[in-house]
Amino acid sequence: MTEPTYYAAEGGLPPQTTLLTDRAVVKQAYTVIPRGVLRDIVTSNLPGWTRTRAWILARPVEGFATTFAQYHVEVSPGGGSTEPEPERGVESVLFLLSGALTLVVDGESHALMPGGYAYLPAGSTWSLSNDSDSSAGFQWIRKAYEPLDDHSTPKAFAVQEQDVEPKPMPDTDGAWATTRFVDPDDLAHDMHVNIVTFEPGAVIPFAETHVMEHGIYILEGKAVYRLNDDWVEVEAGDFLWLRAFCPQACYAGGPGKFRYLLYKDVNRQIKLT
Repeated sequence: MTEPTYYAAEGGLPPQTTLLTDRAVVKQAYTVIPRGVLRDIVTSNLPGWTRTRAWILARPVEGFATTFAQYHVEVSPGGGSTEPEPERGVESVLFLLSGALTLVVDGESHALMPGGYAYLPAGSTWSLSNDSDSSAGFQWIRKAYEPLDDHSTPKAFAVQEQDVEPKPMPDTDGAWATTRFVDPDDLAHDMHVNIVTFEPGAVIPFAETHVMEHGIYILEGKAVYRLNDDWVEVEAGDFLWLRAFCPQACYAGGPGKFRYLLYKDVNRQIKLT
């Protein structure tokens, strides 16, 4: 079985001879941020973090996606944060792409390696540190948690993707599978962050059109992705940002697997007042 790979941004700047044309695009229904955009001069410093820089990929924007924020974060040796989350009502998912990090949540320590996944509930106390000799890169997804009557706040946990069995999608003979880190029927969770895997040549065989917003970070491989009425080429390291009801589908291009980390908001009634 082939070991999964995870693309992490490296920063730097292209040479002066590089053409300006790229795949970056912002449209009413979606945004594509290709990996070539993740350069040194577009990073942000995060308050409360040391030896750390972040590429902010998504944030609530009026008239567009509003439920979440997503970052690509690089922590240098000796860096991290003892107070990473400034808002008590915000939950997070961390997914480690490269390097090694030590996560301490509510007094329990976890060693995260590439493929490490951690859910951090709203109100939890956590810290993150890089105690190694090389930089570490991870995806960080944040959402304001919506409590639900008669349901307790979900508990923190950390796992390795390699230890979670992907579930084949119905009628696909395993060509399309989803790695789910929480029970989709557990209404206490108001967001899902899954890994979606396509074998070479596999497809989403219809244009999904639904209420969930998406953040899609390509972990591995390449594909042609249908976004609204456009077909867009994507590859490992690209980020896609989809508003609600944006039609979507894809063809996996091969020669290897096409895999991405997928955020979506779930399990809550639509607020009208």
